[in-house]
Amino acid sequence: MTATTAITTRGAKTAVPRRRAGEGFDWGQPIVYVVALAVAAIAVGPVLYVFISGFRTNPDFFTNPAGMPDPWTADNYLRVLSNPTFWNQVFASTVTALGTTLGVMLFGVMAAFVIARYDFKGRQLLYAMFTTGLLFPLTISILPLTVLLRQLNLFGSWWGLIIPQVAFALPTTIIILVPFLRAIPGELEDAAMVDGTSRIGFFWRIMVPLSMPALMTVGVLAFVGSWNAYLLPLFVLQAGGAGSDSYTLPLGVQFFSTANGQDTTGVLSYTALAMLPAILFFTLAEKRIVGGLQGAVKG
Repeated sequence: MTATTAITTRGAKTAVPRRRAGEGFDWGQPIVYVVALAVAAIAVGPVLYVFISGFRTNPDFFTNPAGMPDPWTADNYLRVLSNPTFWNQVFASTVTALGTTLGVMLFGVMAAFVIARYDFKGRQLLYAMFTTGLLFPLTISILPLTVLLRQLNLFGSWWGLIIPQVAFALPTTIIILVPFLRAIPGELEDAAMVDGTSRIGFFWRIMVPLSMPALMTVGVLAFVGSWNAYLLPLFVLQAGGAGSDSYTLPLGVQFFSTANGQDTTGVLSYTALAMLPAILFFTLAEKRIVGGLQGAVKG
């Protein structure tokens, strides 16, 4: 007799046959798993190689670059962690990443609220302009951007890095937030108005808390994108004459590798420590990112 499972849905019970072991095997599943494992290995393999190679000595690394550490040593990591320049660059990356994240969340939710909840002439054109911003790469705007930052006396400063990063992150933020805010029922705003709440009060007290999943999503994306940015800090900080202590970590890795070109394992350990905060932050916030994106798609 075929085993059945009782599933209760709104008070009604429906018998669903349970698949026996080895019966109706889906041959497509092993292929999916193999492809997924291959993609994961390609993505994770280089990162693990960098972290493990940081535990090697230079003679051991040059003797067998593909081998495991022999012996294992933490001298490279301890040397990087005892370097004051490294911590100054951690501070610089933290300040610029947090500043970019707060700017993206604040300006993004305000702009998305207007586009999503108000009907005015040119709304679709404004939304299309933000969408077009996704097609505007940073590389082609470096020259006019540097000229503009020089005129504003922001060249070589952290503000000259934070403000453009906020601007270039806003298109993605708007695309994610607008559908999410549109999905919030209009009856909530009507009820808030009846209770005497102003539009600004409705925005801060109701809309912002309800849109927090999507805000966390765009915040995490902005933080990780700012932390890993290299091209913009290269032009704004290094070309702007800022000292190495003011560099962000991606730029600091390049500076360290140039100054210590023969210390390959030291460079790898510096690179590993520079990647670690972004990897941990993204891993811990993965569920929030998925939840926010699902809410935006449903909206």
